[in-house]
Order: sequence, then structure tokens, then C-alpha cells
Amino acid sequence: MSENPPQRERVVLASRRGARMVRTRVEVQEQTEVGDALVRGLMRAQLGLALRLGGSLLVVVVAIPLLAVLFPSVAETTIFGIRITWIVLGLLAYPVLYLTGLLYVRLAEHAERDFMNLVDDDPGDPGGP
Repeated sequence: MSENPPQRERVVLASRRGARMVRTRVEVQEQTEVGDALVRGLMRAQLGLALRLGGSLLVVVVAIPLLAVLFPSVAETTIFGIRITWIVLGLLAYPVLYLTGLLYVRLAEHAERDFMNLVDDDPGDPGGP
């Protein structure tokens, strides 16, 4: 009654013989349905990123005059004879815009690198085209 259970065998998809390998780079280049879905996924990710960052930036820019309306004593504060709301909107908004653009570019490039890693994951082609 003390039979040994069968030894476990590890099954790895890449080591299957005769299995059709998905060639994602070819799918994208030939604009097949799979390639189209991959490219649309990348575009959707970048659009979502742009909308999130743009929405966040819009909230910040709208919040500045709104705070000035809600707190008039802050709006009347001056530095070198210029109201602080104008200083914030006129000077400090530009670094925020620049940093938001820089953040978008970095995150969009990261999404593109992830896409390229997905497309170039063909183990039979180490060098690429």
C-alpha cells in the first residue's frame, strides 16, 4: 500500500514542441487584429495618462482663483506691489506646467518601453530586426 506518488513534472509553455509562438512584432507590423489591439492598448494607456495629468493640472489651476475668492484676505496680500494670486498664476504656474509635461513624457516613454518589451519578447530573435 505504500506506493510512491508519481513524480511531479514541470510544464513550461515555451518548451512545448510544435506549439505556435506568437510573433507580436510581426502582428504589429502587419497590422493584424492582434497588433491593432496592442497598439490601441498603448494609445489608450497614453490617453488615460494625459487625461489624468491634465485633469490634475486643471484642478490646481482652477483652485488658485477659487481660493482667492473664498479667502479675500489672501487675495489682497501683495509682494513687491503685486497681488499674490497674480504671482502664483503668472510665475509659479509655468514650473508646474513644465513639470507636468516632463512627468507625462517620462510616463508615456515608460509605457512605450513596456510595449516594446512586450512586442520584442521573442526568445528566438535576440538581436531584433
